Amino acid sequence: MPRTRAEKGDSAKELAIEAARTADEYNATDVLVLDLRESSPVTDYFVICTGTSGRQMRTLTEELVRRTKAAGERVWRRAGEESAQWIVLDFVNVVVHIFDEHHRRFYDLELIWGGAPRVDWSAGRSSEVGGRDG
Repeated sequence: MPRTRAEKGDSAKELAIEAARTADEYNATDVLVLDLRESSPVTDYFVICTGTSGRQMRTLTEELVRRTKAAGERVWRRAGEESAQWIVLDFVNVVVHIFDEHHRRFYDLELIWGGAPRVDWSAGRSSEVGGRDG
């Protein structure tokens, strides 16, 4: 039976929260989930985090792919693993960005998407908190 849009949205939010928790578990820093459902026609959520080294970023990438595959999700595109400066995992409704520190500051996705609500992933609840200005 096909899932409704609301069910797909809940699934995307759960995937974003799980990706954020995995990033935190694998020692990424400044982990952030942005709700882009009202801002972007392309995706519903961004997960943004900073890696501490190329090796750590690649390990996190592999673990995210492993866990999402085990949960029945598919990575449609992945890019940036060779240079490990900005790794992108595209799950369609969720896009995970794993930056090194320099590229995180340079591209500043938080500024570009500053009005998007932030999702509180850390306390085990999925309530939304205000955007950068809210």
